[in-house]
Amino acid sequence: MNTSVRPKHCSLVAHTLPTRNTMQTLEGTPALVHAGPFANIAHGNSSIISDLIGLKLVGKGGYVLTEAGFGSDMGGEKFFNIKCYYSGLKPDCAVIVCSVRALKLHSCEAPKIVAGQTPSKEYSEENLDLVQKGCSNLVAHIQNVRKHGVKAVVAINRFGTDTDAELELVKKVAQENGAFAAVVAEHHAKGGAGATALGEAVMSACKSGPSEFKFLYDAEKDSIKTKILKVVQDVYGGADVKYSAKAEAVLAKYESDPAIRCLPICMSKTQYSLSDDPKKLGAPKGFTITVQDMYVSAGAGFIVVSLGDITFMPGLPIKPAYYKIDLDFSQHPPRVVGLS
Repeated sequence: MNTSVRPKHCSLVAHTLPTRNTMQTLEGTPALVHAGPFANIAHGNSSIISDLIGLKLVGKGGYVLTEAGFGSDMGGEKFFNIKCYYSGLKPDCAVIVCSVRALKLHSCEAPKIVAGQTPSKEYSEENLDLVQKGCSNLVAHIQNVRKHGVKAVVAINRFGTDTDAELELVKKVAQENGAFAAVVAEHHAKGGAGATALGEAVMSACKSGPSEFKFLYDAEKDSIKTKILKVVQDVYGGADVKYSAKAEAVLAKYESDPAIRCLPICMSKTQYSLSDDPKKLGAPKGFTITVQDMYVSAGAGFIVVSLGDITFMPGLPIKPAYYKIDLDFSQHPPRVVGLS
């Protein structure tokens, strides 16, 4: 429940509360929508409660898919080292989603994609060289999942301009670099039928053996700097970490407090790169990460570490949209108004 809702709208929340978190796909698959903060400024995962409810509903032998925002370096790393740390749950498989277009961008040789403009011809014409070079980014994500002892299944979202040769190349590179399976996903065009192969690959991965899940660091025993360095070196591919004077001062305070020092860390950085520089695409190596600041999210149970230039709050209008949302009690049941 959103506790920031103003009193006049509490009735709206109460009216919609029984159903606002339980939804379904167009084909009737249950979906629980609960929490889900951005992975670039927070942990980027749904709630543990929703996962536990899902597991209870599907029963033994069932499957629950839970999203971790952006990539293995963002919501993925935080899912493994924060969410699983507190839930005690061990994932059997992780799905890494990619596309030929995105991999071409990560080749560092294709023209930049500009919002609102038609992508250049490199993205709509076959170019195996760009795909091959861009796969370095996919390989890094596969390796990040495998470092946590989890089987990786790669889902290649197909676009109409993708060629069979490009898709086969991605599958080949993924499987050669540790993916349990790599399949083409066409659910955007074909609905559930277009994701049958993906579903079968996920089930096969889950049935292939017990989970070998492991944390990247020891939250209770490792120092804060050690935790940060392990994420930077083992997940991002960086070499070192430097701290601003402000961050060093905060760090010294946190290290002296046993109740804070033992918390997992939540790295806050750009989602566009494995590094803290959005311009470094592909799989950059040997870079130095800059920690600008850090603070404790005591209720959530982690230390937020701010890397590079990051905006913690997305731009919002002066007058929030919820001012227009209300209940029309002239009808029964009451009707929600102001959503459009």
